[in-house]
Amino acid sequence: MKKKPSIGRSESDVLRFIAESGGASVTEVGDYLAATKGQTRNTALNMMERLRQKGFVARKKVDGVYHYFPSQEKERLLQSFVEDFVDGVLGGSVAPLVAYLGSRTEVDERQFEELRKLVQALEKTRDDT
Repeated sequence: MKKKPSIGRSESDVLRFIAESGGASVTEVGDYLAATKGQTRNTALNMMERLRQKGFVARKKVDGVYHYFPSQEKERLLQSFVEDFVDGVLGGSVAPLVAYLGSRTEVDERQFEELRKLVQALEKTRDDT
């Protein structure tokens, strides 16, 4: 199985911005990085091109300007971030993540329902094996 390329925190921040924006130009990402991190447009371009080379974004010319779009849906992208975190940082153990989720007090009803469905799906998977 081919190992998927990894991305660092700064690249994941840019990728999340692009995904939440529904696509973005280098200027838009540059403005975002300048406002939030004090970084330059050149830094934005370099990160966006690295993300493109790694297959996380694609670009398309719109009115003469390249716009970058995530190569997968936002939900799948976020799942990929969690998978990378669990595998890389937590060594594959979901227990610390579950403990963290259990200690959060600001889980709204929609999030709680998603967690409930996840637990039910996990129980069904375990029962089927």
